[in-house]
Amino acid sequence: MSGVASTLAKKRALAAGFGTNSNAVPYLNQKFDALRAQCRSSGQLFCDPNFPAAPESLGFNELGRSSHKTRGVTWKRPTELVSNPEFILGGATRTDICQGALGDCWLLAAIASLTLNEYVMARVVPTDQGFGDDYAGIFHFQFWQFGEWVDVVIDDRLPVKDGELMFVHSAEGREFWSALLEKAYAKVNGCYEALSGGSTTEGFEDFTGGIAENYDLKRPPSNLFQIIRKALEAGALLGCSIDITSAADSEAVTRQKLVKGHAYSLTGAVEVSYRGQQEKLVRMRNPWGQVEWTGAWSDGSSEWNYVQGDCPHANSEDGEFWMSFNDFLRHYSRIEVCTLTPDTIEDDSVKHWSVSKFDGTWRKGSTAGGCRNNPYTFWTNPQFVIKLDEEDDDPDDGEVGCSFVVGLIQKNRRKLRKQGEDMHTIGFAIYEVPPQFRGQREVHLDKNYFLTHAQTARSETFINLREVSSRFKLPPGEYLIVPSTFEPHLNGDFCIRVFSEKQTETVPCDDPVNADLDEDMVSDDAVDSGFRNMFLKLAGDDQEISVLELRTIMNKIVAKRSDIKTDGFSMETCRVMVNLMDNSGNGRLGLGEFATLWKKVQKYLSIYKKNDSDNSGTMSTPEMRIAFKDAGFTLNNTIYQQLVVQYSDPDMTIDFDNFVGCLMRLEMMFRIFRKLDTNNSGSIELDFTQWLNFSMI
Repeated sequence: MSGVASTLAKKRALAAGFGTNSNAVPYLNQKFDALRAQCRSSGQLFCDPNFPAAPESLGFNELGRSSHKTRGVTWKRPTELVSNPEFILGGATRTDICQGALGDCWLLAAIASLTLNEYVMARVVPTDQGFGDDYAGIFHFQFWQFGEWVDVVIDDRLPVKDGELMFVHSAEGREFWSALLEKAYAKVNGCYEALSGGSTTEGFEDFTGGIAENYDLKRPPSNLFQIIRKALEAGALLGCSIDITSAADSEAVTRQKLVKGHAYSLTGAVEVSYRGQQEKLVRMRNPWGQVEWTGAWSDGSSEWNYVQGDCPHANSEDGEFWMSFNDFLRHYSRIEVCTLTPDTIEDDSVKHWSVSKFDGTWRKGSTAGGCRNNPYTFWTNPQFVIKLDEEDDDPDDGEVGCSFVVGLIQKNRRKLRKQGEDMHTIGFAIYEVPPQFRGQREVHLDKNYFLTHAQTARSETFINLREVSSRFKLPPGEYLIVPSTFEPHLNGDFCIRVFSEKQTETVPCDDPVNADLDEDMVSDDAVDSGFRNMFLKLAGDDQEISVLELRTIMNKIVAKRSDIKTDGFSMETCRVMVNLMDNSGNGRLGLGEFATLWKKVQKYLSIYKKNDSDNSGTMSTPEMRIAFKDAGFTLNNTIYQQLVVQYSDPDMTIDFDNFVGCLMRLEMMFRIFRKLDTNNSGSIELDFTQWLNFSMI
């Protein structure tokens, strides 16, 4: 299916309700119930063709086919590893998750937090499966992926080396839900190695569909302990880490047995009565399942002997430990909090925030303008308007305004690691919309706007994480959000989400698709004698100009010009020009038709020269968008991206012949549509034969 058709099909599926958590989309169209029934009927255990028990599922570099780390790896089902495997044994708990030979502690910290919320856990890890009567070697899990929920099917063949599971495993040994969950997540991301390194917020969001916020513990808010406790009570997922200052620091263990550059889960927060005073404590979980804090309030420490009343102390080497909140702030660098409704971590009463989500793309040469450091391309980025009408109710901080959270996620970057790519550095800027543009949605603000207006707010930083999110409080009004990569001309797909306390309107801001077409055809009688004589010489005996003759004429003309660059008019471009101007349908141009075409080409030459701002003889693709407007065409991002792909050169320039060919084809498509849309309804109906006729033009 073509890219355009695929996009349209997906939009229709979402409109029909597919992709919600209650109606997840089967990933790669693999349907769990049907596949399991098929395996049960045939008596064969499921073998997943889309994620085979093969080297390519392990990785591409450190876990690649020729790596020593993958030598001797076999794939075995739980039934081949233990005599009596269980999917979940005695309930899913944090101690079921022990890290293996993969640097995905960020994911395991998220999974550990997942076990604290039974409702969320049951959505991600469906309970309709196991090693009982229905066992057929097939399992499934549900993840949120950039705006939709997907149901991911896997077989239960797991990578084993030296008789042990290579990756995640349970401490108990007979329990396999965590290992199978990791495999399903590896499938979604392309392979196991793609999971190496990351932010806990990725896992948080893919398990909840929520939005994540980060707190820098060097500058914590004064009420952070209350925020943490209320977040845990609301079912939020929390992760934290200690920053590293060099590569040598990564996973270095401190004197008090904390691991730098390692993702921990924060799983509890309490106050205890200690020697007559209240002491704030937090419970931490190391995904390794061992290596625990040895300072105050650690397992077996003396502080526990002086607690009055309820005592949460546990004393076992399971990777989980308590520490004082003050020590937590002193030793850890940042904490990540993810919840479905951001207000539940700050407000006493839980309220549902308004949520808006839009998908977008950055494409080299058309909609990948880079950050504000690139003033001549920044304006080409996708643009979104948020309208804030109502101020917050009873703001906790006493500051009046409208609260909202913006989250910008870049899609599918882990999958691209196999091709040598990784996360882009991304961020966004927010502008106040001036009065003359308020209420307008069909306008893509241009270069002049951004050169003359300062940003009102921005993401805290541009960073190479999957998501950048920031919380804002601004006065009521209309604001423009411009998401971008830091560098221009980088391809990528993204989704942008806006969570707001009050009901808001968030919409894409883009040019309408329209054309102001010149309807004046030059009649034979109106042609002056000089042009008539030239035409008679060019046309030959039949007094008409064919496609081949037109190509010869156009190329002779442009060959004489040193101020424009062109590799000559192609037969395809000349055929489009003849098709547009040929009223008789014989595939040739008469005198008036050729005169009209000539007039158009002269007009387009003037526009081309005007927008070649550096006099290079070519036009850059951002200049091309302005030139289209000068020629009477306004186009949205989607169509503009397609035209850049089809008509520009690899260096993101467009030469004169391609510029003319593009405009001619655009005009022809507009004219055909308007002729068929007799009622000006904005839609037409074609039968299959008509569709083929028009699509083959």
